[in-house]
Amino acid sequence: MFNKFATTFTALSALAILAVATPGGSGGGSGSCDTGPVQCCQSVEAAGSAAVAPILAALGVVLQDLSIPVGLTCTAINVIGVGSGNSCSADTVCCENNSFGGIAAIGCLPVSLS
Repeated sequence: MFNKFATTFTALSALAILAVATPGGSGGGSGSCDTGPVQCCQSVEAAGSAAVAPILAALGVVLQDLSIPVGLTCTAINVIGVGSGNSCSADTVCCENNSFGGIAAIGCLPVSLS
């Protein structure tokens, strides 16, 4: 009984993460982000990767789905100011959870600023 509940809960959580982190809200690519500011991350990798897993562990973050994209070394960028030098030369993403002081951001999906 518990296994069935845990499996269902995990599946629904993953769907919720994808729904909340979808950039633009209407097909993506619009340069907007429904969950907070657009982020510029130095890299985006799966939560279970060798680069990300120890960082999440040090932050005390436990994710059920190790394929969730996590941004590392992220800063917020002003989409309005993109043409005036406020640009990103790494990965421009919209992330569901940006509450780790730029060290990591969880549930990141690409955003196009062009």
